[in-house]
Amino acid sequence: MLDQTNEFILIVDDNPTNLSVLKQALKAAGLNVRLAEDGKSAIAQVHRALPALILLDVQMPVMDGFETCSYLKADPHTREIPIIFMTALADTENTVKGLSLGAVDYITKPFEQEEILARVRVHLQMGNMTKTLQQMTATLEQKVAERTASLQKAQVQLVQQEKLSILGELVAGVAHEINNPISCISNNVAPAQEYVAVLQRAIHLYQAEVTHPSAQMQQELEELDLEFVLEDLPKLLDSMKLSSLRIIDISVSLRNFCRADIPGKVLFDVHQGLDSTLLILQHRLKGLSGRSPIQVIKEYGKLPEVECYPGQLNQVFMNLLANAIDALEESNQQRSPEDIKANPHRIEIQTRLDDQKKYVVICIRDNGMGMSPEIQQHIFDHLFTTKAVGKGTGLGLAIARQIVEDTHRGQLSCNSQLGKGTEFAIALPI
Repeated sequence: MLDQTNEFILIVDDNPTNLSVLKQALKAAGLNVRLAEDGKSAIAQVHRALPALILLDVQMPVMDGFETCSYLKADPHTREIPIIFMTALADTENTVKGLSLGAVDYITKPFEQEEILARVRVHLQMGNMTKTLQQMTATLEQKVAERTASLQKAQVQLVQQEKLSILGELVAGVAHEINNPISCISNNVAPAQEYVAVLQRAIHLYQAEVTHPSAQMQQELEELDLEFVLEDLPKLLDSMKLSSLRIIDISVSLRNFCRADIPGKVLFDVHQGLDSTLLILQHRLKGLSGRSPIQVIKEYGKLPEVECYPGQLNQVFMNLLANAIDALEESNQQRSPEDIKANPHRIEIQTRLDDQKKYVVICIRDNGMGMSPEIQQHIFDHLFTTKAVGKGTGLGLAIARQIVEDTHRGQLSCNSQLGKGTEFAIALPI
C-alpha cells in the first residue's frame, strides 16, 4: 500500500551535481527531498511512497524522462502526481512532447534557483488545492449517495404504506359488502336442511298412503324424477354450506392478512399469518390452466407469539411465497412433463426457535431453478428484478427486508443454488 503521510519532492537526475544543487536549494526552502539517479529507481521509490511533486530529467540512460513519465501516467495510483521536466533541450518539439505526456511544467538547464523555487511552490499549491477539491468532491459524493439511499428508503416505505393502506381499504370494503349476504346464506342453510327433511318425510308419507296413483300422476312423477331430487337436494345444501363457510374463512384470512398496525406492535401468531397468506394464494397453488400443482409442506414448530406489526409481516410472507410460486412456474419452461411428474413442485415452510430461543425463525424454500451468485448479490436492491417488463417492480424484496430488519430489528437472508432451489430465512426477535 502507498504511503502518503510525509509530503516530499522526488528529484530524478543521472547527474550527481544537479542532484546536489537542487537538493540544497529545496531543503534551504524548508522542503523535504528524496533523490533517484534513473527512471527505474524513481518508479520503485514512487511505488513505496507517493511524492507531492517530481522533478524529472529528460535525458537519462536506460529509461529516459519521457518513458518514466509515460509509465507513471499510465498507472492509476501515480497518474495524478505533478511532473516538472528538467532539460537542456528547450526546443518546441520536446516541450510539446513532454506536456502531451502529462507534465505540468518545464525547467531549462542551467538552473536558476529562484525560478525553480517559484515554480515548485506554485505547483505544490496547485497540488494541495487539487487534493482539497478531491476531498470535497469525495465528501459531496458520499453525502449525495447517503441522501439518495435515504430517499430511496423513504420512497420504499411510502410505497409499502400506500399499498397496505389501499389493500386494507379494499379488503374492508369487500368484507363489509359480502358479510351480510354470506352470513344470510350460511345462517339459512341449517333451517333449509330441516325444511327439506320435513318435505322428504311428508312425501314419503304420501307415497305410503297413495299406493295406486293415477296414470297421469305416475307419468308426471317419472318426468320430475322425484326420487333423484329427494336424494340430491341434501347434497346440494351441504355443498352450499361448505362453500359459504369457505367464503367466510377467506374473508377472515383477508382481514387477518391486512390487520391494521395502529397504534403499535401487538402479539401475533406467525402461523396464523402464514396460513392466511397460503389461503389467499390457494388459486396459484392448484394445478389449473395448464399449471402444475404446487405441494406445500408445513413443518411448524412450537412458537410463542411475536410482538410485531401483523399486516406488514404478512406482506413479507406474501412477497416471499409469491416469489417462490413465480420461480416454480418459470422453471416449468425448462422441464419436461415427465420430469415435473417425477419431481413435483413443492414449497416447504419451516418454523422454529433459534438455539438461544431469542428469535423465531421462518424458512420458506422452493425446489425451483435457483439463482446465480451474481443475481443473489442484487435481489434486495431497490428496483432490481429478473422478471419480464410489467411483471415485477423490483420493490418486493427490498420492502420485505426493510420490514424485517428496519421495522422489526430482525434479519432476512437468502441462500440459493442453481438447479437446487432457493431458501429465504426470516429471524424475528421474540
